[in-house]
Amino acid sequence: MQNLVPDFSWIIRNGKAKDCATAKKMFPVEVSRLARRFHRQIPGYQMSPLVALPNLAAKFGVGGIWVKDEASRLELNSFKVLGGSFALYRFIQDRLGIDDKKMTYKYLISKEVKEKLGDITFASATDGNHGRGIAWAAEKLGHKCVIYVHSETSIHRIDAIRSYGAIVKIIEGNYDDAVKQIIIDAKKNNWEVISDTSWEGYTQVPTWIMQGYMTMMTEIQEQFSGQGIVKPTHVFVQAGVGALAASVIGFYYSLCGKKAPKCIVVEPDKAPCLFESAKQDDGKPHSVDGALDTIMAGLACGEPSEIAWEVLKDTADAFLSVPDYVAARGMRVYATPLKGDPFIVSGESGAVTLGALLAVLKEKGVDELRDFLELDENSQVLLINSEGNTDPIQFRQIIWEGSNPVPKEYWFERE
Repeated sequence: MQNLVPDFSWIIRNGKAKDCATAKKMFPVEVSRLARRFHRQIPGYQMSPLVALPNLAAKFGVGGIWVKDEASRLELNSFKVLGGSFALYRFIQDRLGIDDKKMTYKYLISKEVKEKLGDITFASATDGNHGRGIAWAAEKLGHKCVIYVHSETSIHRIDAIRSYGAIVKIIEGNYDDAVKQIIIDAKKNNWEVISDTSWEGYTQVPTWIMQGYMTMMTEIQEQFSGQGIVKPTHVFVQAGVGALAASVIGFYYSLCGKKAPKCIVVEPDKAPCLFESAKQDDGKPHSVDGALDTIMAGLACGEPSEIAWEVLKDTADAFLSVPDYVAARGMRVYATPLKGDPFIVSGESGAVTLGALLAVLKEKGVDELRDFLELDENSQVLLINSEGNTDPIQFRQIIWEGSNPVPKEYWFERE
C-alpha cells in the first residue's frame, strides 16, 4: 500500500506475511554473542548509551523515545566501526583457519598473525563513516588500507579517513560509482575488498559486517532490560544500502520471531533505493539513478545491498522516503531538547529517524500511516543515532544558520 503527502512518502507492507527464516539464518543469536565478545576486547570499548527522551515522548503522545547514541563509539563518531572491525576479524580468522577460542583481539594484532598473513591491503568505497571504520581497524591490525570516496564527500570526512593512515582516492560521480571502481581496481591490484554492500558473488564480507552491528543490538537489549522493558514496540531505522536496517530488524526477528517490534525503514527522498524496491513489489532489489544529492551523506546510496534486501523485504512493516528538512529538524530537536531531556549531538544521517517519527506523529495527511503503526501512550520507540558530528561545517550550517528549514505549512506549533 503506497501513499503520498507533499514531500513525504510511505509504503505500508501490512499485506505481506512475515518470514523470519532469512533473518534467523543471517543473524543467529550465538553470532551476536561472538561479535560482542570480540568488541569487548578492543581497547577503549565501552557500551554506548541508550538515552531516554521522556519529555519529548510525553509532548508527542508516546510512552517512550529511546535513542541508542553511537556518537561516542570507540571515538569514531559512528556505529560503522563495529561492522568493519568484526569483518576483518572474520576475514583473518577464515584466511588462517583459526577457531574462535584462539582468535582473541590480542592474537589478532600479534606479530605471528601479521607474518602468517603477509602483505595485505584492505579496500572499500564509502560515504565517510564505513571507510573511517575500515581505516581505523586496518591500522590497528598493521595492514595497508585504500578507501575510495565520491566527489561530493566532504573534506572533513576525507581527512578523518586519512588520519588512520589510509590512502584516499576521490572518484567522480556518486557513491555507487565509487563502489564500481573499487571492485575493478581491487581485482587489478590484488586488494581485499571489505564492503558493507553486496552484489552477485560477493556476500560473505557484507554478512560479517552486518553481524558485527549486532553488538549494538545486544547492548540495547541489556539496557532495555535494566529499564524493565522486554523490547521496544517500534523501531525506526535509517537506510542507505540497507545493511544497518537489515541488521537491526533481522536481529529482532531472529530474537523474537513474529513478535518482533514494528519496524520502519527511513530513507532520503533523493536516494530511496529500498523504498523503490518495495514499491516495485516483485521481491527484487531495485536501484535509483541520479546525483543522490542529499544532506544525509551516509544514506546517499542508489543501489541496495542484495542480501540486506532479502531480509528487509520479508520483515519491514513500512518504508518511508523523506526530504532533507526532516533530517535537519531531527538534528535541531536533538540539539535543543525540552527541559529535563538530554542534549544529543547527531549528524544528518543519525537524526533522520527522529525527524521521521515526529512527522508521523504530528504532520497532517499522515493519519493512515500513524493509525497502522498504532503509536500511542503505550509505545516504546527505539531510534539509533548512527553518527555524531561527522561533518562540522554542515552541522553548523544546519544548527547555527538554519539551513534546510522546515516549510511553514509543516510546523508543529504556530501562533
